[in-house]
Amino acid sequence: MTPEAKARVTIDALLVAAGWHVCNVANANIHASTGVAIREFPLNNGFGFADYMLYINGKACGIIEAKKQGATLTGVELQSGRYAQGLPTSLPAWHRPLPFVWESTGVETHFTNGLDPEPRARSVFAFFRPELLAQWLALLPPAVGSQGVSEAPSTFLARMRAMPKLVTEWGSGGAHYALWPAQIGAITNLEKSLAANKPKALIQMATGSGKTFTSIGFIYRLIKFGGARRVLFLVDRGNLARQTKKEFDAYASPYNNYKFGEEYIVQHLQSNQLDTSARVVICTIQRMFSMLKGRELTEEADEESTERIEGLFKDPEPIGYNPAIPIESFDIVVTDEAHRSIYNLWRQVLEYFDAYLIGLTATPNKQTFGFFNQNLVVEYGHAQAVADGVNVNYDVYRIKTEVSEQGAKVDKGFWLETQDKATRRKTAWQLDDDFEYQPEELDRAVQTPDQIRTVVRTLRDRWQPDMFPQRQELPKTLIFAKDDNHAEKIVEILREEFGRGNEFAQKITYRSAQGGGTSPEQLIKDFRTGYYPRVAVTVDMIATGTDIKPVEIVVFMRSVKSRSFFEQMKGRGVRVCKDDDLRSVNPGEHIKKDHFVIVDCVGVCERDKTDSRPMDTKKSVPLDKLLQAVSLGNVEDDVLSSIAARLARLDKDASDADRAKVVELSGGKTLRELARGIVDALAIDATQDMSPAEANQRLRDATKPFAAPALREQLLKMKQKADLVIDTVTQDSLLHAGFSEGSDREGHAGALVQSFEDFIKQHKDEITALQILYSRPTRAPLKFEDVQALADALHAPPLNIDEGALWQAYATLRKGAVKGATQRRLLTDLVSLVRFAMQQTNELVPYPERVQANFKAWLAQHQQTSNNNPFTTEQQHWLEMIRDHIAANLGIEIDDFEYAPFNAQGGLGKVHQLFGAELPKVIEELNRELAA
Repeated sequence: MTPEAKARVTIDALLVAAGWHVCNVANANIHASTGVAIREFPLNNGFGFADYMLYINGKACGIIEAKKQGATLTGVELQSGRYAQGLPTSLPAWHRPLPFVWESTGVETHFTNGLDPEPRARSVFAFFRPELLAQWLALLPPAVGSQGVSEAPSTFLARMRAMPKLVTEWGSGGAHYALWPAQIGAITNLEKSLAANKPKALIQMATGSGKTFTSIGFIYRLIKFGGARRVLFLVDRGNLARQTKKEFDAYASPYNNYKFGEEYIVQHLQSNQLDTSARVVICTIQRMFSMLKGRELTEEADEESTERIEGLFKDPEPIGYNPAIPIESFDIVVTDEAHRSIYNLWRQVLEYFDAYLIGLTATPNKQTFGFFNQNLVVEYGHAQAVADGVNVNYDVYRIKTEVSEQGAKVDKGFWLETQDKATRRKTAWQLDDDFEYQPEELDRAVQTPDQIRTVVRTLRDRWQPDMFPQRQELPKTLIFAKDDNHAEKIVEILREEFGRGNEFAQKITYRSAQGGGTSPEQLIKDFRTGYYPRVAVTVDMIATGTDIKPVEIVVFMRSVKSRSFFEQMKGRGVRVCKDDDLRSVNPGEHIKKDHFVIVDCVGVCERDKTDSRPMDTKKSVPLDKLLQAVSLGNVEDDVLSSIAARLARLDKDASDADRAKVVELSGGKTLRELARGIVDALAIDATQDMSPAEANQRLRDATKPFAAPALREQLLKMKQKADLVIDTVTQDSLLHAGFSEGSDREGHAGALVQSFEDFIKQHKDEITALQILYSRPTRAPLKFEDVQALADALHAPPLNIDEGALWQAYATLRKGAVKGATQRRLLTDLVSLVRFAMQQTNELVPYPERVQANFKAWLAQHQQTSNNNPFTTEQQHWLEMIRDHIAANLGIEIDDFEYAPFNAQGGLGKVHQLFGAELPKVIEELNRELAA
């Protein structure tokens, strides 16, 4: 068989799989099916023969030019385009020249859609089903005479060049929406890219800057105005798919009164059944991979992150054409966290569909840019997002302890504990030799409770004075732990050291729901919208994508080597939170989220990190990732040999009960037999009479038992039974706690102070309070409502200046000249801030303290001039109440005695009784002297 003939056999098979009736000219029946492909079709004189002529519903619509495998196809386009013009005029055609042209070797296929403006060939995985071509042909306007169509058909590409203007603001009241400049740029530039027929586009937007909302916005327009039939939205974990589905359903149309979910069907794909009526399908990339392979995916695998899996597939099992999911199933594929989905395993999913590919990421690397053809339609980083008020910035607070920096040594003779990781049963262990461990072993092989306790105590004692001095309650805090056992211990110590109940701190991991516990989704919802928990401890479940806007402290008690993963974890704190939403989960009237704090307990912010990329070795890959890879079809030598070695190690330490459980779950095979089966399948060499297909099947047979989730779970439980050493002897000590030098606290503080001082200078002749304060020492009275008006002006956009944050900024810049930084701010403190900014005073002192000092001076002066007629104890008490009232309200009037706290002690009548005719004089003096 010639190479050309082999190619045609493959092409025949692909056409049949796509639903075409394939035949020769001699036995052709153009009505045998919706789509008929006729081989060696004779054309007009001088045009020769078309390798395949395609008919749809009895009329010719296109041709396929077949070439041998390995032939390049770009140069063939002119030849096949000429064939498209050679159909005899006596034969029926949808359009002349024929609109659809393919070039194919059976391995590589190019397609040109002549209905598009400026038709251009593109690579496709296989052939389209006839039904799709029938839909496209139905768009053709009625023919005019013999000249064919009278106007250009409305293909997706044609519609993209006539999109209506983007609506950037819509709705009203609580349902008011406005796109940020970066979102406008992303949608506008993406539509320009699509109109230019660029197959791939990358959107880089900082975490928390509204990537999902932006995506829903452009997807809505691509469906409504671009005519996109169906969009695939890929994520890497089930909980992110559920979150995305909610956001789609809640999206309000800018063009009508419907929500997205009311206007179009949005499917969260949780089985292998695609809803053909859905316009948007949300799916994990691992589920779509399994569907294309014709396999079921367990619910557990849908929930597991694909982080690090792609690197285990050096030569991934190739995806073939799946008739149940044609290549034209989606017009648009959007892949979230695109930097993780472009490697060889998942890349196959992205390249299977004949669709425009749109990547979303906050943390691209060189490989990401390369995959998307350097077509970055918007670049919106964290610094820009902070400048626009879309993200909040952060400070780094470093905690160093002796054990976390240097490790520890326990002398022989002491008693430690060991804990079975699977059952959590503890056993006492007396040391026969000295036991020494390094910092990197902490909470992996060794757990030192006092090290965790030292970190937690430092957080407990320092969060308020150092990080959030104006807060009365710990802000929402997210802690990243090393593993589930580490997270468990952190939660225990948090509750104990803070002296709070179970609701205060919760572990949120994939195992949270085991044993009937609360589901992770419910715990995340409670953390996001409820007062409790105040602290969530996780491993990596909340590390990416999950939107929890009230988080203001992110604690790293684990190290991270991947730059992209670190940026994603850090991104849990950057999200802007509306004041009302923040106050709904925090006590206090004036709190706002203007920054967040990274508490670095392991030096993660100080280490160099690399771009995520496929791994070179398997030694550091955990067993759960290896088993997950095999369950997805990986049968590469180094992956399987690594599993075999680990099975052998497990067998040495396994109990009889565990071995029996493995036999039960594996279909009758022991651990040794499972390992031996893999080794034997790998040992096949060229001397054995076995085809590559048979050898590959041997590998698949050997790994088939691992497809069962129950067996994989059992093996992981056995792996966890390696004991964790608990060092209860070592007492840790704090080496350092404070903001890192790289933290730009002074920069933030300086910018805030400069904005405030510029504002009061610019408005000193316009705002009453500033007019009065700038005219001092003239004794014009300053009223509370005047200061309130000044505060309102400062609180309003674009300044958004809060008195507490401003006081803290001055404390950062001029620590020795600022007092009361940890106190709760009163509105009257604004008077002190203005005076300090105007350099009327050398110290920034809380206004009540200034009033107190003035009160003492006034009392002393009164004693000297009262001719030995001091105030009585009761008068002194009332004077102190008047002092406190002036401190909070800038003054006092006669009518104020009818209100608290005076009315509870006799009110106006009592004060008249105490001071008699001197009362007006006393009030006048106090208003003048105390408010000075």
